[in-house]
Amino acid sequence: MTTAPSHHPRDRLARDLRLRDATLLVVSGVVGSGIFLTPGAIAGILPHAGLIFAVWIAGGVLSLAGALANAELGAMYPHAGGDYVYLREAFHPAAGFLVGWLSFFVIYAGTVATLAAGCAAGVGAFVDLPSGGELSIAVGLTVAVSALNYVGVRWGARANNVTAVIKIVALGGFAVIAPFFGKGDLGNLVGSGEGASAIGLGAFGLALSPVLFSYLGWNSSIYVASEIRNPGRNVPASLFLGLAICTSLYLLLNAVYLYAIPVDLLRGTANAGEATARAMFGGVGGELVGVFVLASILGTLNATVLVGPRIAYAMALDGLFFRGVDHTHERFRTPSVAIAVQAVMAVAILMSLESFARALSYTTFAILLATMADVAALYRLRALEPDRERPYRAWGYPWVPALYFVACGAIALVLLVEQPVESAVGLAITATGLPFYVWFTRQTRG
Repeated sequence: MTTAPSHHPRDRLARDLRLRDATLLVVSGVVGSGIFLTPGAIAGILPHAGLIFAVWIAGGVLSLAGALANAELGAMYPHAGGDYVYLREAFHPAAGFLVGWLSFFVIYAGTVATLAAGCAAGVGAFVDLPSGGELSIAVGLTVAVSALNYVGVRWGARANNVTAVIKIVALGGFAVIAPFFGKGDLGNLVGSGEGASAIGLGAFGLALSPVLFSYLGWNSSIYVASEIRNPGRNVPASLFLGLAICTSLYLLLNAVYLYAIPVDLLRGTANAGEATARAMFGGVGGELVGVFVLASILGTLNATVLVGPRIAYAMALDGLFFRGVDHTHERFRTPSVAIAVQAVMAVAILMSLESFARALSYTTFAILLATMADVAALYRLRALEPDRERPYRAWGYPWVPALYFVACGAIALVLLVEQPVESAVGLAITATGLPFYVWFTRQTRG
């Protein structure tokens, strides 16, 4: 039996993250603004309480099926870079590069910019800001959070742990306490509006898109696997524990939303958390939830800033990114140049966010394809390297990973039919990396 290297031979990042850190990184990566902003749209697609619960459970189960595959891959290759590494090992460096290119430049840098802008807009809702004030705050947040992660992974992890614990306590407390002190109706939980039989599978698949968006981040810990202690045990455990916490919170919060607001009124609600708090506690409750949403987004911003640079760093270690991005700070042991590059990209995106914010939503289709590629990598590596040591083996293989692959493929097909422009843009963004891959490989060979 052969063993994969525990890290890239040129990787100089320190293994400073414990299981608690990795688990809370997953929580922060998942629980951001999605659980507040998507329920109204989901209720518009599935105007039935039972189906709303069903689609959130389905999203959690599908994410778990994906986590099972990533747990085996992450434990087998505990390197920086996550799925970039898995696709490189299973198929070809070009496959890994394209996923890494999309993840770093669009998903992570773009998400940093969007979250920073969201925080700034939230501040603007409470404080009158001068012209350009929101942009200045967004840029300042991006630079400050990047600087925090620049000076050490422990500092970034500590900040993430604090914000993640606050999220868990606050959201769990809100879900448990609200029914005892607020106004609501248990009858809302048993269904209203259209009957379930009148809603087709296409609608259910379409509703899964914003649900899966709200679960995105469940694989955050695999990108920092080279910095997690005892990765063979802690990488899989962090995925499962983090996802269990997030799924439980999501189901509790949806129960409170529906308890406070009938599904017909929930349809189209921009911020379900704020609307629920106002319905149950009045205006003060809505303002408090608004403040918490800001704190939640800030925590997710920190988690995203921590994770994203590891992708570019891993690609640079293989000579498939701009020179110097593989540099680690001699004192702080962080991918300092990659952090700086991500910050610069996010600030550049902020300058044109008005158009980019809409384009960012187009990447869902490409993300689904990328996670399907992870599962394909699992099957490929099982066939190519059956004797490779696997500290964790995916439960339910080959059927459970296949369920994830088929379900994501079906959702991608629904998106391709319902949102062809958005799907095409996501693929086009991925394709822009091809000429850069050719350039980087020529430089490496030269």
